[in-house]
Amino acid sequence: MKPKALVLQAHGSNRDLDVMNALTLAGADAIGVPLNELRADRTLFRDFNLLVLPGGFSYADALGAGKLLALDLTSYFANEIAAFVDSGKPVIGICNGFQALIKSGVLPFGGQEKDERRKMEASSATLTFNQQGHFECRWVTLRPISQKCIWTNGLNEIITCPIAHGEGNFQTSNYSLLSSLQSLDQIALTYSQADGSSANGEYPINPNGSILDIAGVCNPQGNVLGLMPHLENHIHAWQHPRHTRGETGGSGLKLFANGVKYALNV
Repeated sequence: MKPKALVLQAHGSNRDLDVMNALTLAGADAIGVPLNELRADRTLFRDFNLLVLPGGFSYADALGAGKLLALDLTSYFANEIAAFVDSGKPVIGICNGFQALIKSGVLPFGGQEKDERRKMEASSATLTFNQQGHFECRWVTLRPISQKCIWTNGLNEIITCPIAHGEGNFQTSNYSLLSSLQSLDQIALTYSQADGSSANGEYPINPNGSILDIAGVCNPQGNVLGLMPHLENHIHAWQHPRHTRGETGGSGLKLFANGVKYALNV
């Protein structure tokens, strides 16, 4: 039986079909649902096994990347999202979706049971303007490092995929948060050199200036992942930018397969 994946669709989302393709290849039944249908209760979160916030420019990124989508999540769907997260079901937010998860407080410490200390730490994390001051559209190399995160658990190979964002610079104003992310194994993916070694903040290996080269983080439970790079845009061998020269590898499909497999058992 295939797990059902709910792919949220807001005005401006433009990577929804891409991620639905990735989830379908990974073995899920992926369904794109406009937010208005969810507001009207024509579709219910609890009827799905997996939740996806795809990339794009939701609401044209008015007021900032992901902010209006985050307002939707907190104003209309706070209880549903919290219940989904706390149930242990897999959740992934990519690019604009990651920004929405951060700005709505779902990451890095979300759910109904977060305490005041966690709330303060969470509010100190943000995705701000790229360090170079302009939109970045290029291919990057990622190293999966978290074994707690159900999406990256067991992934030992580097991943290559494109990024396309103007506000992907992960920063914190609270160093205790960074310490917590490291100690709790919540740093899921980092930008790296082609051989998997550290980017050490070097541009354009680290394309946006994120602290500790962070490309993606998960929640303490490990079922929610937010990441800036578009792994859904490298799931076929022919999508590799140098495939005509015989270069292959680095597909992001295994990450989606991890999420789909986990959804079957929750």
